[in-house]
Amino acid sequence: MKVAPVMAALEKKASIRQILLHTGQHYDENMSEIFFRQLGLPTPDLNLEVGSSSHATQTAQIMTRIEAVLVEKRPDMVLVYGDVNSTVAAALVCAKLLIPVAHVEAGLRSFDRTMPEETNRIVTDQLADVLFTPSIDGDENLLREGIGRERIHLVGNVMIDTLVRLKERANAKHSPQQVAEKYNISPGTILNGYGLVTLHRPSNVDDPIMLARIVKTLLELCSDLPMVFPVHPRTFHRLKELGLKADNEGFFLIEPVGYLEFLSLQQNSTLVITDSGGIQEETTFLGVSCLTIRENTERPVTVTVGTNSLVGQDMNRLKEGVYSVLNGDAKQGSVPPLWDGKASERIANIVY
Repeated sequence: MKVAPVMAALEKKASIRQILLHTGQHYDENMSEIFFRQLGLPTPDLNLEVGSSSHATQTAQIMTRIEAVLVEKRPDMVLVYGDVNSTVAAALVCAKLLIPVAHVEAGLRSFDRTMPEETNRIVTDQLADVLFTPSIDGDENLLREGIGRERIHLVGNVMIDTLVRLKERANAKHSPQQVAEKYNISPGTILNGYGLVTLHRPSNVDDPIMLARIVKTLLELCSDLPMVFPVHPRTFHRLKELGLKADNEGFFLIEPVGYLEFLSLQQNSTLVITDSGGIQEETTFLGVSCLTIRENTERPVTVTVGTNSLVGQDMNRLKEGVYSVLNGDAKQGSVPPLWDGKASERIANIVY
């Protein structure tokens, strides 16, 4: 979702040649290849096929494999995205090879060092030569950490660029009723409103007690609001290990869906319950209420400006948040500055 609009914007610059490298960190068909197709991305020029492993092993394998590529290709600049292990691994190798790095989505901070993504963000930003931030808090974080103003560029949110481009297509070709029917949900069941659920953070899905509490609460809520839950592979395995079953009539566990299907479900939902950072941003742009099962967020603008509310791991707060929305007292928000669908164009102009 982040690469696609930037590649498209750079494609318009006649003198720039791009090489798309896929590390293979996200290797599941429904979590990777389908996104390439739906987003209109070309087949990657290179795929490192790293797959899943521990943080250290995965990062090391990416570093080892990407180094050979960079030595051979000698690019003038490498763009890295987000906060995953691939991001920091590529930045580290580029720094050693003296290849300039631009970080797209720089400056985000949760201030929670227990999250591996926080370490990836901090290290990547210290190594990057050019830092593209999505919101003003990103600039403030980087300046506080001693990064020079001349390296920082407030460009807006590239995730929103993709959303703006595909929003209408998602609605036209993948209505919630069509998605429901595809996954054996009676379309009429969600016709009058539904909640959309995503969970994948280790703090929520790796702790058996916490995961059981969340599922129990969702099952209680679905008597008043049907819940559609596309299950992340990580979460699916945890549910299976625990023997947890969702047999409630209004609680629908479905396999992961493509970007377009999910975007349609998201923009037509009554509310979203999640622990995903990107979904906090998308719901803010769409004006959909978002309840985030986390104690903190690296995207505070979605709380201070947008429609997002942090409920932590307190299931009573989650229930209160859901019933506030159902009772017509949903949090009102607005769209942050520069979330206008043109962030990638600003990036391309700076790179060029």
